[in-house]
Amino acid sequence: MRFDQYDTGDFFDEMFEGPDRPRAGAAVLARRLQALDETDILRRQEAAERLLLTMGITFNVYGAQAGGGEKAGQSPPALERIFPFDVVPRIVEAKEWDVLERGLEQRVRALNLFIADVYGAQKILEAGVVPRDLVLSAASYLPQCRGLVPPRDIWCHVVGTDLVRDRDGRFYVLEDNLRCPSGVSYVLENRRIMKRTFPQVFEDSKVRAVDEYPGRLLRTLQHLDVRGSERTPTVVLLTPGIYNSAYFEHAFLAQQMGIELVEGRDLVVSGGFVQMRTTRGLERVDVIYRRIDDTFLDPQAFRPDSLLGVPGLMDVVRAGRVALANAPGNGVADDKVIYAYVPAMIRYYLGEDAILPNVETYVCAEDKQRDYVLANLDKLVVKAANESGGYGMIVGPQATKEERAAFGDRIRANPRNYIAQPMLGLSRVPTLCAGQLEGRHVDLRPYVLFGEDVWVLPGGLTRVALRKGSCVVNSSQGGGSKDTWVLRA
Repeated sequence: MRFDQYDTGDFFDEMFEGPDRPRAGAAVLARRLQALDETDILRRQEAAERLLLTMGITFNVYGAQAGGGEKAGQSPPALERIFPFDVVPRIVEAKEWDVLERGLEQRVRALNLFIADVYGAQKILEAGVVPRDLVLSAASYLPQCRGLVPPRDIWCHVVGTDLVRDRDGRFYVLEDNLRCPSGVSYVLENRRIMKRTFPQVFEDSKVRAVDEYPGRLLRTLQHLDVRGSERTPTVVLLTPGIYNSAYFEHAFLAQQMGIELVEGRDLVVSGGFVQMRTTRGLERVDVIYRRIDDTFLDPQAFRPDSLLGVPGLMDVVRAGRVALANAPGNGVADDKVIYAYVPAMIRYYLGEDAILPNVETYVCAEDKQRDYVLANLDKLVVKAANESGGYGMIVGPQATKEERAAFGDRIRANPRNYIAQPMLGLSRVPTLCAGQLEGRHVDLRPYVLFGEDVWVLPGGLTRVALRKGSCVVNSSQGGGSKDTWVLRA
């Protein structure tokens, strides 16, 4: 397949420095692709899609909220889809990854300290580093978690941080996902597919492995064992059930870790402990990897209408008799408004400058910043504080005058709920489109585990906007994924 007609455009291209000039780390892959004719690469793409279908790698698309992924409970599905996958991988060279790895570890440590602080002494609020009213008014701030001390003082055990690369070639943090970040199963399955699709080029490129993630995740969870004995703790994965958009991932991870996949009805609080119903009777549970949003966890503590959680669960958590990962209440740190203050958190808690910068962000709760946003809606992307999946936002340069005016009214009515950022020129990767390779915009979600230490999966979920010119990478809005190859030094 020829690259002499490939247009890198006015963006940072992840594979090419310029016309027909591959970057050093991508040279082996570029040569291999050039050696394939159109029929051969299409055959490999079709084979990959058949594997996706055979392995049942799907997601459910729901109404307005697309099933909620990270931040929802359960809704009846509207449609089940194969997660779109493109066979041309995204390559990250070793030196670049080293910076990302250090920056992600720094960020997760600071966020963990912030969550502990705002549910504890609130020193950062007293110091005025983060405005108190913004934290206490966050929809994801749970007063029920005040005074809670989770095992090992860890609040965010599994984190998915979304990164983007702008035209300047630099990576920026777009947002943090600390509640129930999803997508890592696609990372692992994408890699299995790519090893079959391009086995020789994969080996020659010296790509770092990702298949240790399930084992690492299990050790992270076992590290929270509240009994502290020599016995192996009982760990379960709590799912909302088969109608959740990420159910495939829940079942996949439970199987890979060798732990039980349970729903709320499979657990009961008895004798002051969380017990799992089994054919042999009740069995005590030590650690719950929950994939249910906070307010669905316990109808006695949060939403009384929740049928997904376990009545009395939070009493057992507060008593230190069961561990939850991620800890309840940590969503306050992935509120998009609080995101704007993460660099300040890093300076306050760690005494360091942020290794990975935020995207420039305007907080509409601040009068001057709101005035700027309202005057420049045609240049900015505006996002709601707690929406996900590409919903609750407006891309100003692509919106009509009427759409911008209506969104301006929403900002004025509830300024606390909105931030704005400049329109980014997301980097692109060659992508197979109608038999040709064309540049498509991508982001990157690496996964971070915080257990005995902080560990970053060498790779992550590269999401790709499959529609030409689109920067919306979310699967619920037509996005797909690519394998992410982090090269060894």
